[in-house]
Amino acid sequence: MANVYAEKAAAIIESVGGKENITLASHCMTRLRLTLKDESLANDDVVKRIDGIIGVVHAGGQYQIIVGQSVPKVYEEVIKMTGLSAQEAIDENLDAPKDRSPKGIGKAILDYLSGSMVPLIPIMMAAAMFKTIQVVFGPDMLKLFAADSNIYRLLSFLYDAGFYFMPVYLGFSAARKIGASPVLGMYMGGILVAPTLIEIVTGGQPFTVFGIPMRLVNYGSSVVPILLCVWILYYVEKFLRKIMPDALSTVFVPFCTMLIMVPLGLCLLAPLGSYIGDYVGKFFNMLSAHGGFLAVAVIGAFWEFLVMTGMHTVVIIPAIMALFGGQPDACVIVGGGAATAAAYGMALGAFLRIKEKKEKSLALGYLVSGLAGGVSEPVLYGIGMRYKRPFIALILGGFIGGLYLGITKVKAYMLGATNVLGWFIPYAQGGTGNLINGILGSVIAFLATAALTYFIGFDKNDPAVK
Repeated sequence: MANVYAEKAAAIIESVGGKENITLASHCMTRLRLTLKDESLANDDVVKRIDGIIGVVHAGGQYQIIVGQSVPKVYEEVIKMTGLSAQEAIDENLDAPKDRSPKGIGKAILDYLSGSMVPLIPIMMAAAMFKTIQVVFGPDMLKLFAADSNIYRLLSFLYDAGFYFMPVYLGFSAARKIGASPVLGMYMGGILVAPTLIEIVTGGQPFTVFGIPMRLVNYGSSVVPILLCVWILYYVEKFLRKIMPDALSTVFVPFCTMLIMVPLGLCLLAPLGSYIGDYVGKFFNMLSAHGGFLAVAVIGAFWEFLVMTGMHTVVIIPAIMALFGGQPDACVIVGGGAATAAAYGMALGAFLRIKEKKEKSLALGYLVSGLAGGVSEPVLYGIGMRYKRPFIALILGGFIGGLYLGITKVKAYMLGATNVLGWFIPYAQGGTGNLINGILGSVIAFLATAALTYFIGFDKNDPAVK
């Protein structure tokens, strides 16, 4: 039997200028993300004609191919055929981006942030599931087990393990993204949450690192401090590798790197990152306070269009940073959840309205892949881009759902799944009222968009609905 994923990968590689034109290959939940030496060699039209490819997006310095749920299998074949690996993927000179303009630098920063944090989303989602089970079935809601029971305590520390050690996880993924030694990045993260450091911080007594005063901060569950540290660690390690004799590099490059990074990290970079992280959280609190329910509604209306262009990264990454730092979100994540539910509602409305058998079957597939698999691109491109008018229903339905979530002041405490589980996982930690309103807001966005798509989403003369 032919390997369809290998065939698809081979066709993609050929269509983007061959494996020699690919310097980095990665993927998210639905997109194969390629960094190309020369994007002009990639033929968008040819890529789009490959069986199973939904679309192509140019964003963040990447050539993004929307594959859908099978992207991990296609990615695996691409890696085999190109010879790239996670460690070997970064061949470019990261000392400075080729585009030195503010826009180019901004893209490079976002690429670093997203490339460091996106791989950790599975950890966050798994931890969120444990917390959701604890809240829903524990003493706060259904009361199936008590707060002092073993299952309650187990679920509690499983959740904590996902978030408290975030600097360690981020240290690894950020170093791998930027080209530093992943184990040194992980070590730097471990330093920030070391038990002895926590004892020093808790004790409240002044402490110095090689004579340099250290600000007493608990970096557990933090994000920005380790990202700043790993960024500088990359340059320190790179410099030492250049000047250190090969015979000594195995031992003394990592030792000297950390010897420099410990005072630099603990006394300057990590405290600075802590300040930045605090202000990121304050920014989203301000956005929620001043934008109010209308801000959530507007995000619910237009979020999926940001996703289609890849520009959602600009907004979602700071919001994720705030969540990782323990700050609940009442705007971006909440409004985005309404928009995602609305997208699946568009698929339901199209399925009910379309009469042509093949198109009706496709719409059903889009609905199932969305609700079960959490993939919104198929309905956005297969229904929205194809018929255009369903986008009106998407905007209105997302706005209505976001409006309800905003008025009821729903907060998201974690990044939920993009499938139907996302209708309640982000909201469970906020208590029964927050959870119920979160579910209702998602259902409202879903059903409102379905109804609007059915009634106004299609031209009555369209052959598909006759």
